[in-house]
Amino acid sequence: MEKTNVMRLLDVAGITYEPHEYDPEATDGVKVAELLKEDCDCVFKTLICVNPKREYFVFDIPVHKELDLKKAAKASHSKSIELIHQKELLPLTGYVHGGCSPIGLKKPFPVYIDETAQLFDRIFISAGKRGFQVEMNPFDLINYVKGEFFDLTKD
Repeated sequence: MEKTNVMRLLDVAGITYEPHEYDPEATDGVKVAELLKEDCDCVFKTLICVNPKREYFVFDIPVHKELDLKKAAKASHSKSIELIHQKELLPLTGYVHGGCSPIGLKKPFPVYIDETAQLFDRIFISAGKRGFQVEMNPFDLINYVKGEFFDLTKD
């Protein structure tokens, strides 16, 4: 299996993970969870948001859930927050839609991971390239990205 930059960074950090490969045409998170034969609750998607001060934030939530922008604003101590436009994703993060990861961004941004990640021994996140996921301990992830767990999804 090909090693992505995310996998190389985790190797250097000595963090245990299991790589998974799937059809790179699948960019819908629920479809990715199906291909991995995993519950949607433990497969996470990475969303990038911006506040009115042009500060950027990373939010990881289960693939079948919707980000609650009010909760995201509260987590990031922002007055308001919105998702960035898809065309901004690659120049800002170095990642394309369907392959964005909280690990290995061009520039580090504050990371918030939905609190439900703590319910699992292992969660799945993008390995930084379409068709690749890494399965890892959510506490290893939160420590590596210096993130915080927070209630982020719509009820």
